[in-house]
Amino acid sequence: MARDIRIGLIGFGTIGTGVIKLLQRHQGQIRARVGSRLVLARIADIDLRRARSVRVDRKLLTSDAAELLDDPTIDIIIELMGGYEPARRFVLRAIHNGKNVVTANKALLAVHGAEIFDAAEKSGVAIGFEASVGGGIPIIRTLREGLAGDRNRAIYGIVNGTSNYILSTMTQQGGEFAVVLGEAQKQGLAEADPTYDVDGIDAAHKLTLLIQLAFGTTARFADVPVEGIRHVSQRDIGFAREFGYAIKLLAIAKQDGDAIEARVHPTMASTVPTTPSSCTGKRWATRCTSASGQA
Repeated sequence: MARDIRIGLIGFGTIGTGVIKLLQRHQGQIRARVGSRLVLARIADIDLRRARSVRVDRKLLTSDAAELLDDPTIDIIIELMGGYEPARRFVLRAIHNGKNVVTANKALLAVHGAEIFDAAEKSGVAIGFEASVGGGIPIIRTLREGLAGDRNRAIYGIVNGTSNYILSTMTQQGGEFAVVLGEAQKQGLAEADPTYDVDGIDAAHKLTLLIQLAFGTTARFADVPVEGIRHVSQRDIGFAREFGYAIKLLAIAKQDGDAIEARVHPTMASTVPTTPSSCTGKRWATRCTSASGQA
């Protein structure tokens, strides 16, 4: 049995709590597969007083991330705080100190990914980011490994669960956007500030990463046109239904020679998933395409 692998976790929120539960629940399985114990050595968060749904030794907690980043006994930093800063500085500091990094921060990688991956390559450490896009599929591993030798022509995907839940509920049960969003927030299915989800920003972050993996080219998040779902009404949904479509927020990217076309916006998707189809969307002035398009 190899030595213990010590982990430092930055971000003790909903996702961080979930990671700790998995480590506690599956410690035996992990040890059998990896050949080492994964030991949660420190946890950093700005709010240490809020009650969590998991128990940890209070001695592990700190409000100073530097205690993890500069600790030579910690092998892996898991960054789950989200956002651009100070997440970028923390990740780069961990890399500089020779630590491997695991992150679910798609916003960070979409905007600062080139800098982070370049730093990781120079330091000889690994960046794990499967959870940043479609972690349950898993699409990143599929693109990096399973489809690495293939030519990917296009990506179509519903990549944001909150917006998809809202549109599906509006379609199946009725209700206007504001009402359905409010109910989703009460149920914990939407954030108190849903801006990134309903305005398409989260989907654009994810699409930026997928473009780099699928097409092997650098993509700039700032260059991706984005339109959210705030303006989608029951009238729009009714018109779409009449023509056999449902409105979905799609992330779309296509490669044509040296050019990449990318966008995120509400799209009429065929309700028959095995039948790709297209239409001309009047409201969004774009070609509507089936959600079952090429991946």
